[in-house]
Amino acid sequence: MRTLPSPEDRRHSHVFDEGNPLAERNTRWAVGLTAFMMVAEIAGGWIYNSMALLADGWHMSSHALALGLSVLAYGTARRLARDSRFTFGTWKIEVLGSYTSALFLVLVAALMAYQSVERLLAPTAIHYDQAIAIAVVGLVVNLICAWLLRGGHDHDHHHAPHGHAHHGHRHPAPGGHHHDLNLRAAYLHVVADAATSVLAILALFGGRLWGAAWLDPVMGLAGAALVGAWAYGLLRDSSRVLLDAGMNAPVVAEIREAIAQGPVAAEISDLHVWRVGKGKYACILALETTEDAGPDDFKRQLAVHEELVHVSVEVNRRSPAAAHPGGGRDSVQVPT
Repeated sequence: MRTLPSPEDRRHSHVFDEGNPLAERNTRWAVGLTAFMMVAEIAGGWIYNSMALLADGWHMSSHALALGLSVLAYGTARRLARDSRFTFGTWKIEVLGSYTSALFLVLVAALMAYQSVERLLAPTAIHYDQAIAIAVVGLVVNLICAWLLRGGHDHDHHHAPHGHAHHGHRHPAPGGHHHDLNLRAAYLHVVADAATSVLAILALFGGRLWGAAWLDPVMGLAGAALVGAWAYGLLRDSSRVLLDAGMNAPVVAEIREAIAQGPVAAEISDLHVWRVGKGKYACILALETTEDAGPDDFKRQLAVHEELVHVSVEVNRRSPAAAHPGGGRDSVQVPT
């Protein structure tokens, strides 16, 4: 008779994601720089009567708010990491932050498009020299923030689940460098601001040199389309995680392959896989077999896949007669 592990042996941590302290710190710096530039552009637009600078300043305020949201998500996920109310940890707080930031990006794109159409229909006079100077400073600030956030990825620390040592496969999950969707959201905000600054500078130079005032709203429409496309990609990736739409991940096929090619003949009757961290997955697996095997036998088969950090296996043993038409069924459940 197989001995089940004691409650003490079965206890394990549900903190599946170690967070990203470097990204959190760098995002705080980006918030400060963005807020400073926001105030400078709004003040400059007011002093020099430049609607372009005022609009860009208020546009930057939405990015400052979104970056602040990213910092808040990091901090909240870290503070509540060991709160027992969160069944599979707090990583999805970061994902929720990225989803909300993506909604801000959609609003930014809509506002850019609206203002661009408004200026195209009713052009306003622009103080080109002052506007160009402040726009260039804004671009430099955005590039510094982008560099901070691009370099804000901690190295992955691979931890073996439940005490198993892994020496096998690890596959990246969709959705950005090192799978940090919250950092990706912050990065996209500053890159979007940098892109719109470049377009604004080009438009301002065109208007100053050739009198092509129409370039400013046209570039604004192009920037709105670009930001909208980035927002769509971030919404798609973050919503998939929040809705646990992970059954198309490569690890799912690998689980099926590991069971099919294992030493114990078994059929998968139920399988659920979802993300619980950056490139980390939980798995609930129900199997049917005619052999004398327990959950630990199948866990060992899956232990080669490092991305599986929480695995629950249920084994239903049935008599050989159950495999034949008209045969009886003698099933015994052996859950983890």
